[in-house]
Amino acid sequence: MSLRLSERPRLGWLAATGLVGPLLAHAGDPMALGAASNSGPEIGLSVLRLLGALATVLAMFLGGVWLFRNWSRVMPYRGPAPKLQVLEVKPLGQRHALYVVAYERERMLLAASPSGVTLVSHLPAAECLSPGTVAPAASFSAALQAAWPGKS
Repeated sequence: MSLRLSERPRLGWLAATGLVGPLLAHAGDPMALGAASNSGPEIGLSVLRLLGALATVLAMFLGGVWLFRNWSRVMPYRGPAPKLQVLEVKPLGQRHALYVVAYERERMLLAASPSGVTLVSHLPAAECLSPGTVAPAASFSAALQAAWPGKS
């Protein structure tokens, strides 16, 4: 006894792929169902393997995308130390700021505005700063007072 097409349960995408076709063909006969599953690999195991392989491929793809986007975090640049460093920044308002910039052992106070960048003053030579070292916070205000002695 087999089920008619209208009596068969709806199986969605599995039915569309043809994976459940052999099972539904013998749905009414338990002996035929056992014979059909013994004739080849189990469909459930094949589907599980397929989903596992799909998950592995997707994980490798997403890992590759993450590695591509975050390459600088994974492999930091190991070239020579940068000679130009921005030691401090003081925003003065909308699109205006003061910068203390170091190039090798020379320091400069720069003003940036929408019209351009202007050299305000050369600052006294600093001790050799290693990359990533930030100058003390008091040095900025001292540099500003030295550049504009009449202003407070």
